[in-house]
Amino acid sequence: MNLITVSSTATVSCTTAPTQFVTAGDNKYAYRQFGSGPGLPLLFLQHFTGTLDGWDPAVTDPLATGRSVILFESAGIGRSNGKVPPTVAGMASHAMGFLDALRLTQVDVLGFSLGGMVAQVIAVQRPVLFRRIILTGTGPEGGVGVAMDRPDLLKIFVDQQMPMSEKLLKLFFATTETSQSAGREFVQRLAQRTADRDTPTTAEAVGAQLAAMSAWEKSGGEPYADLKKITQPVLVSNGNHDIMIPTINSFTLSEHLPNAQLIIYPDSGHGSLFQHAGAFTGHVSEFLDRK
Repeated sequence: MNLITVSSTATVSCTTAPTQFVTAGDNKYAYRQFGSGPGLPLLFLQHFTGTLDGWDPAVTDPLATGRSVILFESAGIGRSNGKVPPTVAGMASHAMGFLDALRLTQVDVLGFSLGGMVAQVIAVQRPVLFRRIILTGTGPEGGVGVAMDRPDLLKIFVDQQMPMSEKLLKLFFATTETSQSAGREFVQRLAQRTADRDTPTTAEAVGAQLAAMSAWEKSGGEPYADLKKITQPVLVSNGNHDIMIPTINSFTLSEHLPNAQLIIYPDSGHGSLFQHAGAFTGHVSEFLDRK
């Protein structure tokens, strides 16, 4: 039985939803839950270095009109205690423990970037947890460039003088003026949340996440074998020029997943779901509402 509390569904925007906490064993996880409707809860799994504050209301809020949306913060990130595991499988264990603590036996999931890798592991290890899966801006185990440890990217990541807003524009959006303009609007939307802000990701957490993605890229065994085990309907999406997790990985996912649909958005990069929020949420809603 899925447990949705009244307090968690009273707020309809990620800009005002209160941060809540749930304990599972030695771990205390931070999360935000809002929205209501007949659909299954939709779990959001965040990108590399991302916190609860990094979710765009233009994406989360429309999807919360037909279901409860749950933004999850894994161990060692933001206000969740503990340390970030150095493997994607370790991160998946925390997400499963979190769902168990909320007594959620089945959800839909939206995994963005690193979050999409975590979603793939959960889908293989405990397939009953997920009904439908959205994988955006992510790649398979053993994918091309999924470690995100390239010098051009690391230079931006470690630049202490560069504001986070500028980093997001460089990493998430294409160099065209239309994409950069959309990026600036995205940054403005993130700034709408003014109270109960999250704790920035620490350098230690960043290092552990990079180690996890590096291990994910160095997969052994038969290439993409685990993808064949994911039989749920999957919506794969990306921008046509993702410099963080190269777009070719989205084609690989759609090719090897047994039941996948692929959408590539034009003139966009890693943050295509934010740049094309209207189209993206429309596609996701239609995908989740299919009979």
